[in-house]
Parts: sequence; structure tokens; C-alpha cells
Amino acid sequence: MNHTTVVEFVLLGLTNSPNLETVLFLFLVIAYFLILLGNITVISITLVNNFLQTPMYYLLRNFALLEITFTSTFIPSTLYSLLTEKKIISLPGCFLQMLLFFYLGTCTFFHVATMSFDRYVAICHPLHYSTIMNNRFCLQLVLACWAVSFLLMFPPTIMIAQLPFCGPNVMNHFYCDASLLLQLSCTDTGFIEGLLLIVSIIIIPGTLIVTAVSYGCIIITILHIPSSTGRKKAFSTCSAHLMVVTIFYSTSIYRYIRPAQRGGQDSDKVLSFFFSVVTQMLNPYIYSLRNNQVRQALKESILKAFSSSLRQL
Repeated sequence: MNHTTVVEFVLLGLTNSPNLETVLFLFLVIAYFLILLGNITVISITLVNNFLQTPMYYLLRNFALLEITFTSTFIPSTLYSLLTEKKIISLPGCFLQMLLFFYLGTCTFFHVATMSFDRYVAICHPLHYSTIMNNRFCLQLVLACWAVSFLLMFPPTIMIAQLPFCGPNVMNHFYCDASLLLQLSCTDTGFIEGLLLIVSIIIIPGTLIVTAVSYGCIIITILHIPSSTGRKKAFSTCSAHLMVVTIFYSTSIYRYIRPAQRGGQDSDKVLSFFFSVVTQMLNPYIYSLRNNQVRQALKESILKAFSSSLRQL
């Protein structure tokens, strides 16, 4: 049989309804603005404020940078597609987006687990916190997150990029998804599908175990706090974290720890939208900006900038 080599893919996007496209465009603009604003604020405040030079804020600063880069791999292109109705992406562009999306997404899982471990040590072993979570160990944790993520995602991504694509070239998604690319290839992809499933199990349930055990120990410790006010405050913070973690992991597990649906399903796009947009929008406000120290530092910075402006006038 004669095959035509595919040179571009068509991404159907989030919806085919013109009215709904307008609503989604506005929501994505607001969401992306909040993601950038929240995370840039976290990075700026934790860099300039001397009281926030602790391991927790070092990890939060790296997490904020990760969120900006992760969402920037697909939200701008999705907005462009909604605005211009151009749904075509080149073959190299698709592979690059897939690599960055899954590499940075994997980093996110490891960073969430790392921050959970940090909170576990701080709450359950406060006397040993500064010894365990020293600057060197924090740097090693962050570098390990980036390095392990690369080692896990780079091989299957390269294998997918070397597959032949002979048509069709339409993906029912808003970014280049690995499972849909495998379905569009005109060769046997069983080995790569198995490899991706193994990698997904290592990444998602693996980091979930660390996160769940950490928060489990934190909850047990909180229950032993003698003050009811202290318990209530601690549970308020912990419950907000758990809400975001639950949404993030539940949607990710259902999306990737199961056989891919042939042709892509609308439900897959909804799940992807939740863990790649909604949780990323909530993270800076749940993990950082609800923190009293961060809010106080932000207030002081705003007052300082306002006072400086008045003096110049």
C-alpha cells in the first residue's frame, strides 16, 4: 500500500461550539493570567524577603517556576487556536510540545511529593527539621526531581518521535498527547504503550504514596495538638492542600493509568483540562498565598513600594 507521510497534525481543541469557544477563551485568559500573577508573586516575594529564605519557600519558589513553564507549553497555543481557529501544528512542534508537557508534568508530580515530605518533616519532626532539610539536601531534592523526570520521559518520547505517521492526522485534544500519537502511527506501538504505562505507574502512584503517607502522618500529628484552635488552623491548611492534591491525582490516574480510548474521548480532554489548568491555577493560592508569612511579606512589599512612590512625588 502507498502511504502519505504526515507533516502536520490537526488538534480539534477543547470544543467545536463557537459559543463555548468564546467562554473557554475568556476562562483560559483569566486562568493563565492568575497562574502567571500568582507564581511570579511567589517567586518575587520569596526571593527578596529575608524571612522567607527557608527550605519550604525554596521548594515553593521552584514549584512556582515549574508551573509557569508547564502551563506555557500549551495554554498560549490553545488560546491562539481558539482565537484564530487555526488548529494545525507541525510534526516537530507537536513532538516538542509533547516532550515539554510530559517532562514538566512529571516534574510537577515529584515536586508535589517533595513538598509533602518537607511539610511532614516540619510538622512531625520539628526539632530535626533544620538538620534534615538543609540547603544542600533541598538542592539535591530539586535536582533529583528534574533529572529523574527527564530520565523517565525522554526515552519513550524519542521512540514516539521516530514512529512513522501515514494518516489520519487528527487528534481530539487541545495539545499533542502521547497516547493519541501512538494511535495515529501506522506501525505496531505495543512496546511503547507498555513502556508508557510502566512509567506512568512509577510516576503517579509512586509519588502519590509519598504524598499520602506524608499527609497521613501530618494528620495524626495534628490530632495530638492540645489546642483546638491550633488543630482547626492546621486542618484548614491541610484540607486545602489535600483538595488540590486529590483533584490532581484522581484526574491524572483516570487519564493515564488505564488503556487509551481509541480516537480520543471528550472526557479525556475534560480530565486533562482539570489537572493541567484548574489545579495549576489553584496551586499558588493554596500552597503559598494563603500562608500568613507570605501574605505579610506581600503586604510589606506593597506598602514599601507605595511609600517609595509617594516620596518620589
